[in-house]
Amino acid sequence: MLRYTVRRLGQLLIVTVVLSVLLFGWLRALPGGPVSALLGERATEESRARLVQQLGLDQPLYVQYWKFVQRAITGDFGVSTGVQPGTPAMEVFLQRMPATLELSVLALLLAVAVGIPLGYFAARRQGGWLDNLSITWSLIGVAVPVFFLAFLLKYVFAIEFGVLPASGRQAAGIDATHATGFFVLDGVLTTEWDAAWNALIHLLLPAIALSTIPFAVIFRLTRASVLDVVEEDYVRTARSKGLGAMVVRGRHILRNAMLPVVTTIGLQTGALLSGAVLTEQVFNIPGIGQALSLGFQRQDYAVLQVVILATAMVYVLVNLLVDLAYAAIDPRLRTR
Repeated sequence: MLRYTVRRLGQLLIVTVVLSVLLFGWLRALPGGPVSALLGERATEESRARLVQQLGLDQPLYVQYWKFVQRAITGDFGVSTGVQPGTPAMEVFLQRMPATLELSVLALLLAVAVGIPLGYFAARRQGGWLDNLSITWSLIGVAVPVFFLAFLLKYVFAIEFGVLPASGRQAAGIDATHATGFFVLDGVLTTEWDAAWNALIHLLLPAIALSTIPFAVIFRLTRASVLDVVEEDYVRTARSKGLGAMVVRGRHILRNAMLPVVTTIGLQTGALLSGAVLTEQVFNIPGIGQALSLGFQRQDYAVLQVVILATAMVYVLVNLLVDLAYAAIDPRLRTR
């Protein structure tokens, strides 16, 4: 297991280097560049030349890249010029990251908590009403765009019926302590239960909207995996030995069916982080998705750098954890 983990960490390092090179080259190829973003389109040639020299943009690309890596390691990505002018880009990211993680974690929990059990029971009752209804529901979840579903949920439950909040992370009148930036967790840690509940109900609509695609993927893969595993010889052998139904279902069917599902859950993390851009815009959640959108609109290259690189790193780390979990479930991978 140790050798497997070290090998995966080496691959993680290679992926990180490739990502940094791609990000460095892509941002410098964008129209306008950082000089126009900082000085504006009406800046004089003298001021442009002076800023180019100050930023080191007149140096060879490999020198610029090495300085970029050195600054990135220390967390220095520059100062925001559009999202939160004058604020260090890393600080912008750290301020907004809890909102996106809180939303993404709840969305993933909803998708897993509903998708896996529903996929399992739908497979056990293949062709029944539950199976047909679940497949239809999952198709709708994939087909309906996230932003449209977000607007629909907001209109029905927030505007028409008024049972859930329409936007934001917490009601304005709530006097809560925000030590970590995770509003639900802060409320629990400080035993401010009203604040925790208020933050949770603010998350419900955006989390439901964001969870629809991961739910559909997890449900369909769980159902297909269970149907495949049920027909395996080792399942029939376990039953012929007289093992209890719970043992057969848990140890032999569900555990083996979870192998592709675990991988898919890790891959869906990236989809959640990218889908959060639209969801946060609809529900006015100040997360990294909204920061990314504003960064493109206002050409805030410093914020774009840290958000894209950090989001990619989170995605890579989650997939590393998924690989380790996969190896824990299937011991055969540890010896490869």
